Amino acid sequence: MTAPSRGVYAIYDRTTLDDDALDRVDAVLAAGVRWFQYRDKRNSRPDTALARQLQARCQAVQAEFIINDDWRLAAELGCGVHMGATDGNLATARAALGPHARIGATCGSDIGRAEGALAAGADHVSFGRFFASATKPEAPPADPVVLGQAQALGVPVVAIGGIERHNAGQLLTAGADLIAISGALFRAADSTRAAAELVALCAAYSAPEHA
Repeated sequence: MTAPSRGVYAIYDRTTLDDDALDRVDAVLAAGVRWFQYRDKRNSRPDTALARQLQARCQAVQAEFIINDDWRLAAELGCGVHMGATDGNLATARAALGPHARIGATCGSDIGRAEGALAAGADHVSFGRFFASATKPEAPPADPVVLGQAQALGVPVVAIGGIERHNAGQLLTAGADLIAISGALFRAADSTRAAAELVALCAAYSAPEHA
């Protein structure tokens, strides 16, 4: 499988925001993020009405919409899901969502876990955290070398955890196809500028000299 061109994977973590921040969502999507994840740990289940609003915004700009953890809600909405190590059975999620849905798996820094996730039905894998993260401060650190190793898996490789404009380049160089970013987009002083700069950075790393 040919690796995808590099891009930004926006993680909208409602738990860390004071309100729904839909103006920031619009700004981030307008900048050209490729994938968009809705993460919400405020209640026992994500807000379905909010999820539908976010999904509609993603569909309007042809960005991939992904729900964190809840494959049942993903099946209800007809979108993708990202699953952590304790978020349920990947094979069950794949059976429910069908063959074409995006299903990602959290793999820490473990290539073996990534291989198992792909065998169970995932179609992309996520590694991290690589830097201090406000979203998942308890996650153990990962070595960027795992991103290069994961390229042999032949699926999109996502880097996550404390990524900002000043440190994203080293992860793209190491082998990340997509950089997953939360606070540096949705809690930035200027979300429009932050998103545009990160999208441009990924585009630069997709140029022939970086291929």
